[in-house]
Amino acid sequence: MKYQSVFKPGLFDGQVVIVTGSGSGIGRCTAHELASLGATIALVGRKIEKLEKVRDEIIEDGGKASVHVCDIREEEQVITVIDNMLVMHGRIDGLVNNAGGQYKAALKTITTKGFEAVVRSNLTGGFIFMREVYARWMEEHGGAIVNMIADISNGWPNFAHSGASRGGMLTLSESAASEWAHAGVRVNTVAPGAIASSGLDTYDAKHRAYIQTEIAQEIPLNRFGTEAEVAAAIVFLLSPAAAFITGSCIRIDGGAPNARPVWGKMPHTDKSRPFNGFHRAAPPEILASST
Repeated sequence: MKYQSVFKPGLFDGQVVIVTGSGSGIGRCTAHELASLGATIALVGRKIEKLEKVRDEIIEDGGKASVHVCDIREEEQVITVIDNMLVMHGRIDGLVNNAGGQYKAALKTITTKGFEAVVRSNLTGGFIFMREVYARWMEEHGGAIVNMIADISNGWPNFAHSGASRGGMLTLSESAASEWAHAGVRVNTVAPGAIASSGLDTYDAKHRAYIQTEIAQEIPLNRFGTEAEVAAAIVFLLSPAAAFITGSCIRIDGGAPNARPVWGKMPHTDKSRPFNGFHRAAPPEILASST
């Protein structure tokens, strides 16, 4: 069985796309979908074992991928990796800035070091990758960039460090979209909400009950999103169909920011059917154990 993408086969034939944070979760899924559509994927992450596993999966499925170990927060590493990609593949058509992360913490307890670490992961690292890909290839040849943010509408209590960095990535992307349009470079963002991805398993055990029983009830569509639903939005923004879209953001959140239970709780629904074209998808342990 192969990836069941809604996009036409061969859509990205001959193209090279970088996916950072592609060793697991949404990054892994996105890499698989793009590879299934003909792209050669440059897998980027800090742990070679994870990257090699995804590369082997892609090759087993008939796709093409290369492994590039890199800490996106380190400028010299990013420059070296991009130069190596260009030597290996000869071009860079797309960049998916997916790497990042956060942890739950009340704002008053976040140390300056902790705040700066999250900003460096979610904003600074993505900026470095954008700038260097643009300077080394896309300024002369064009391309498309998709940056990962999150459901930051109306702020993000208990994740203020991530909310700040994701908000920065949103406005950075909007700025780059304007500055780089003349070069044929489009820059957009995607904003996932509650997604059933391996990232959920990184939260402490004390948050397990809330994740298992409460989150979905606060979303109008009453469920978690799938990795494939996020990947599909990313693939669309990289595709020719989005040729007139730049500086925009696609939310993939089940309507969560629009939920305003002023007059009581939202009615329950079981009518939202998830899309999951990822043939290698597995639910995060925290959700699998709640079913």
